[in-house]
Amino acid sequence: MIRREFLVRALSAATASLFARRVVAQQDARGMHDTPAMSGMSDMPAMPVNRMPRAVELAAPEALPSGAPLAVLRTLANESREPGLFRATLVAQPSRHTLIAGHPTTFWQYNPDGNPPDSAELHGPVVGPLIDVREGDTVEIRFVNRLPQPSTIHWHGLPVPPDQDGNPSDPVAPGGSRVYRFTLPRGSAGTYWYHPHPHGQSAEQVFRGLAGPFVVRAADDPLAGWPERHLFFSDLKLASDGTIPANDTLDWMNGREGQFVLVNGARRPRIVVVTDERWRVWNACNARYLQLSLGEDRVFAQVGTDGGLLEQPRTGLTTLLLAPGERAELIVSAAGASAAAAQTGKSTPSGRSVQPREAAQAVLTAEVYDRRKMAMSHGGLPPSPSLPLADVQFEPRKAEPSQAARALPASLRTIAPLGAPAARKSVLFSERMDVAAMHHADQPVNGMPAGAPAALPVGLPVGLPTGMAFMVNGATFDPRRITLTSRRGEVEHWSIENRTDMDHPFHLHGTQFQVLEREEGGVVAAEAYRAWRDTVNVQPGETVRIAVVQEQAGERMFHCHILEHEDLGMMGTLKVI
Repeated sequence: MIRREFLVRALSAATASLFARRVVAQQDARGMHDTPAMSGMSDMPAMPVNRMPRAVELAAPEALPSGAPLAVLRTLANESREPGLFRATLVAQPSRHTLIAGHPTTFWQYNPDGNPPDSAELHGPVVGPLIDVREGDTVEIRFVNRLPQPSTIHWHGLPVPPDQDGNPSDPVAPGGSRVYRFTLPRGSAGTYWYHPHPHGQSAEQVFRGLAGPFVVRAADDPLAGWPERHLFFSDLKLASDGTIPANDTLDWMNGREGQFVLVNGARRPRIVVVTDERWRVWNACNARYLQLSLGEDRVFAQVGTDGGLLEQPRTGLTTLLLAPGERAELIVSAAGASAAAAQTGKSTPSGRSVQPREAAQAVLTAEVYDRRKMAMSHGGLPPSPSLPLADVQFEPRKAEPSQAARALPASLRTIAPLGAPAARKSVLFSERMDVAAMHHADQPVNGMPAGAPAALPVGLPVGLPTGMAFMVNGATFDPRRITLTSRRGEVEHWSIENRTDMDHPFHLHGTQFQVLEREEGGVVAAEAYRAWRDTVNVQPGETVRIAVVQEQAGERMFHCHILEHEDLGMMGTLKVI
């Protein structure tokens, strides 16, 4: 049954009207215009949604300061003096930062110093420290959990052993600790990140601040001489009193989008570009899609994806879509090549000599992208409006001799196709909405009848909303069930089909894959370029086919990377034998 048809029948007109009146009134008071109906309507505690939450007033879009220089990410210090060994400590704990004057906000944050939770207010970016290592390094991270919930650290995209991957089956209890240890093989250079992965609580822990960047460098990187800039995008929903509210009904349905997108922990910073730069960008938002643009008249090049460099640069781009969890590497020209010039080949960020232009300004923007969000009444919600992310000032210097050495190569690396498959797998994304169950406390929670004996992993919350089921191959996640089985070292072709009417980003643990083709409405189109990825967006009615091989035996997760959907069951377990 189509979701929106179901919702229209299931909800009474009175209920829909009540919800709409409450939300529209709040939106009018804030001057918000991102949705016409229920966006950000209330504070939804972790309990069945039959209890109407109290209304929460969200902070105005201008409540956070803007215009400060882009913050440089903290870098996690290596405690080891042994060559090839990176050893450090990450402590997940509450940390206070003041974003709204007079209203400190308590985030959950990865800190390396282990200050107690009641320590004085911390300063610096609300982003986990950058882990910066090289291929061949052994990484040893001691994780200390000072949160009120079980947690893990998942090394998103990295080829780590299954027992070191921070899977939800291996939680660290509050007050506990463990050591993650893995060695990064040759060919693993790329732009990664780390975040929690406890089932049912991943979304909350990430939107409260637990996430950080991870870069693996290659010894033979052809772009090693380029100035590098890091932009780590995270989403923040903030109440006017400085608190971070819990998810409301629409947050669970659509995935949470806050009224702020932070760049390296701050709203709309200022970036000054004086020479051509290599940008590493992360979409660490729970559910927000980022259609990145510097404006219609300014082009850039893409040189990398999740798993490192492309074979050849993709030049002349004016937009690039990053789904939740995706990363990219870009080349941004200080000369500010225009789209018109790029079309004639006169001026692109591709390493060709260009005449420096006068100082110019641009706005790095998340342009409108319709991911087809749900509504609680007729039809769906409109897409979020375009959102300025950073102000960019281009101040190109006169060409220097060193710039010639930074000419963008026509070839960046070799990516061999994985070859003929030994097996094929199918993954089907679907969803089910039972609005009646949402209003009855005696309905099943997490698939368990109310009052049933506890038979779930330690730390799995029993307060997720009832009536919403986001499924993989017709079932919500059960940690006791193996969804698919693969053989180590065998090439497989997977088909990921989206039978919902909403976008879902697919993420596979433990390895990178190559997207082969996409099919929609019976029309098959080969992927335009070969790349290594661990996350790919799948649009409604679309089937995406990938080639993949798992090199290590054990259990891996695959799931939608809208974290609320993952928590509500859109996840499966792959057993590699």
